[in-house]
Parts: sequence; structure tokens; C-alpha cells
Amino acid sequence: MPTRLRKVRKLRGSRTHGWGQIGQHRKSGAKGGHGMAGGHKHKWTKLVKTDYFGEKGFYNINTRHLNTMNLDQLSEYIYRTGEKEVDLSRMGVDKLLGKGRIDQPVKVSVASWSRHAEEKIRAAGGEILKAEPT
Repeated sequence: MPTRLRKVRKLRGSRTHGWGQIGQHRKSGAKGGHGMAGGHKHKWTKLVKTDYFGEKGFYNINTRHLNTMNLDQLSEYIYRTGEKEVDLSRMGVDKLLGKGRIDQPVKVSVASWSRHAEEKIRAAGGEILKAEPT
């Protein structure tokens, strides 16, 4: 009949608990050092696996980075300058986004805009004009 004692109970009083000579399960002697120690020497074959070093993938040259402006930034600009007609494409802005509120009617010229930005500007009594992208 097999014993019903768990391994932990069986090893009570055994001093090394199944790890052989004293010191074999202490510190980092049997592992070849702490952590990544030996990464360029004796642990090299374990460390260097496929895709461990270097960059992966490719850089997509077709990615288009847009300079954007939100309505709260536009509202702050109008408040500071007092302009009623703003050409954002001349300022280097590619797209107008709809975060924030705008209270004054303003005529904005920009290459592209979001639906929310258009709704909020029209609700304030302003309009958006399509400008040529820079």
C-alpha cells in the first residue's frame, strides 16, 4: 500500500529536504550566477534565441503623421488674438479635432476635420472651409 504522507511531511527532519549535500540549494552556485550573469559567456546558448536582439519588423514609409489641433486650443487662440477668420493650414495644422467647446462664431480654413468639430463650429455660428493640404 502506498504511503499517504505528502512529500513535505516525509522530509521533516532531513536537513537538506531532497537537495543532496548541504549548500546545493543555497545562493547561486549551481545556477551559474545571479540573473543574467554569464549572459555573454557560459549562458550564451540559453540567452541567444531567435529574435532576442535587434529591432523587429519594418518601418512603414506610407505612414502619414498629421499635425492636429483641438477645438479648445482653437478657442484659446481666438480668445488671445481676437481673429474671426483662422487659416489653420498656414499654421501647419492638418486636421481639426472636436475636443473642447467653442463659443464664438469663427471661419476656419483647414485641410480636414472631424465630424464633432464641424458640428460644434456650426452650432456656434461658424463655418469650415476646405484648404489645400500642406
